[in-house]
Amino acid sequence: MNRVVMITGGTSGIGKETALGLARLDATVAIVGRNREKTASVVEELKTIAGNDRIIPYICDLASLADVRKLASDFHSDQSRLDVLFNNAGAINSKRQLSKDGYELTFAVNHLAHFLLTDLMMDLLKESVPSRVIVTSSAAANMGHMHFDDLMLEKGYSGFKAYSQSKLANQLFTFELARRLQKTGVTANCLHPGVVRSGFGMNNKGAMKIGYSLFSPFLISAKKAAVTPVYLASSPEVRDVTGKYFSKGKEKEPPKEATDLDSATRLWEISERLVKKEL
Repeated sequence: MNRVVMITGGTSGIGKETALGLARLDATVAIVGRNREKTASVVEELKTIAGNDRIIPYICDLASLADVRKLASDFHSDQSRLDVLFNNAGAINSKRQLSKDGYELTFAVNHLAHFLLTDLMMDLLKESVPSRVIVTSSAAANMGHMHFDDLMLEKGYSGFKAYSQSKLANQLFTFELARRLQKTGVTANCLHPGVVRSGFGMNNKGAMKIGYSLFSPFLISAKKAAVTPVYLASSPEVRDVTGKYFSKGKEKEPPKEATDLDSATRLWEISERLVKKEL
């Protein structure tokens, strides 16, 4: 597998295990992390385990659209192709916070950053066809709703409300992207990795952190959760599959709101305006 792959959130959990799985398949893997020291350490660890020296660290704080633009610029300087973009990084925040651009943090990191990154990587993806975009969503999207009258959740904020909205946005984005990429050779699919035992959500305090800790022993491992993204990134079986939602390696029916064309178009247009505001 002589491919170049970019993975956001690649220093822990599903991202790290996916990076390892693809590195073992001889891919060149660009791991995007926020902390320089941790990212460098993970890269060296995975090089040793996978026996693959083509694992490259990139630093980006997805809470900053300027950082996303720098990531794209740095990657273009280093690489001439991109076969797989895995938009994986995500966050859940028990208290409402703002990104560096003034947007609700969960929406900014989970959706807007990846919306912009995908757009900035599209030239390389199209030059590298057949290529793939993969997005980590969640079954939480089933309980999500796009609050178009209050996307930044200034009224009645809750951590799960913000998270489920962002995961629904991931699906709407994926399916609209697939429609816009028809006949280009670039596919777009999203996935629910399962409820994973990782460090996800541990940045919070109080009830959310306690609840996660209590249920952690009953959750699946990040290694098991990575099976689906590795499959979507590498299997010839899904080379031409696009606009689908996967769980446990199989297609799954997405929530009804995720397939609403008007909502998908509206979200796309709003996202375009929001990512341009910081220029």
